[in-house]
Amino acid sequence: MYERKIPVDLNCPLRLTMSLIGAKWKSCILDELRHKPLRPSELHKIFPEATPRVLDLQLKELVEDGLVAKTIYPQQPPRSEYTITSLGQTLIPIIDEMIEWGNRNADVFEKKYNK
Repeated sequence: MYERKIPVDLNCPLRLTMSLIGAKWKSCILDELRHKPLRPSELHKIFPEATPRVLDLQLKELVEDGLVAKTIYPQQPPRSEYTITSLGQTLIPIIDEMIEWGNRNADVFEKKYNK
């Protein structure tokens, strides 16, 4: 059974939230799933710079935390699909604020990171 490398911190609301969505791809996954359910292969195409292993681990954690649901369709070949849950939807305003902050401040960091 999979066990998190870093345990969820329940003593601080900020650390709790960051432990649930703070991994590199989790917020991006939730942002994509807000629009429609996606198959794992679709998510891998959307995030080609993410290794499949990392993306799969982060999807697994999102499912275990109840932020994303995984549906496996009993057909040949088997097909699975991820959807954002109602609990996951409650994080969308936070993600929207993060996107807006990035848009407002992109120019500040462009010179530093656009080498």
